Amino acid sequence: MRLGVLDVGSNTVHLLVVDAHPGARPLPAHSHKADLRLAQLLDDSGAIGDDGIEKLVDVVRDALQAAEDKGVEDLLPFATSAVREASNADEVLARVAEETGVRLQVLSGAEEARLTFLAVRRWFGWSAGKLLVLDIGGGSLEIAFGIDEEPDAAASLPLGAGRLTAGWLPGDPPAPDDVRALRRHVRAEIARTVGEFARFGAPDHVVATSKTFKQLARIAGAARSADGLYVQRELKRESLEAWVPRLSAMTADQRAELPGVSDGRAGQLLAGALVAEGAMDLFGVESLEICPWALREGVILRRLDHMGSA
Repeated sequence: MRLGVLDVGSNTVHLLVVDAHPGARPLPAHSHKADLRLAQLLDDSGAIGDDGIEKLVDVVRDALQAAEDKGVEDLLPFATSAVREASNADEVLARVAEETGVRLQVLSGAEEARLTFLAVRRWFGWSAGKLLVLDIGGGSLEIAFGIDEEPDAAASLPLGAGRLTAGWLPGDPPAPDDVRALRRHVRAEIARTVGEFARFGAPDHVVATSKTFKQLARIAGAARSADGLYVQRELKRESLEAWVPRLSAMTADQRAELPGVSDGRAGQLLAGALVAEGAMDLFGVESLEICPWALREGVILRRLDHMGSA
């Protein structure tokens, strides 16, 4: 059957259409994306204003039309941290439902971490052993660890690349003092959670998902997206540590000229790099592998599991 996943994230609203059946690998059929940057549309009270809600409604309506055009039988719509943390989340959800008919399921941070972990486990299989999974979104950092399909530990921290850029790095390029302050903040936040994971022992395999990690791996020399899903892509901490000061000295336009870095994400790349570097350092990770599957695929896989057991 043809499934659609509508992901209302902090940076983008992304419709992923796949051909999927229980027990089979979901095959991508179509992708429809809109840069909305919901996390940056919050007002001083933490609410998404009328203008932001109207933009969200329009984007959801466009995605719904794209899903219909592509023959989607079942749409799985969800929202992550930007909507979850908006002070008027209920109003936003009600307006979207009233004006488009789409009822967004708001995922908790822990649910995001668990679903992403499921996708990574299915991609790498049981032979990967104990997995540590890191995912940097626009609004939050998800961390999960485990040996099964459900992680033994999962955490969500307010360390998304978009959120941190807006709140901590106003300059372009940012002031060195601002970069240092953000680095301290990021590491203090991550350090609080390390103990929750350390008691489970060392991972056998460390994996990262998300656009931020993919772009960091690409500028550090990993293969291009055009080279295919099945090419192994790694990011070494040593390479990342060498890139952070270079990214700090660049403007957003200069970062956008780096290989694999999009205009829309260039402004957030430094904050994302500081989070990635901090997580790898504090968890003692020398090298990690990039997984092409993440939260959207986890949502699809969970739905297929339920279909298969029905």
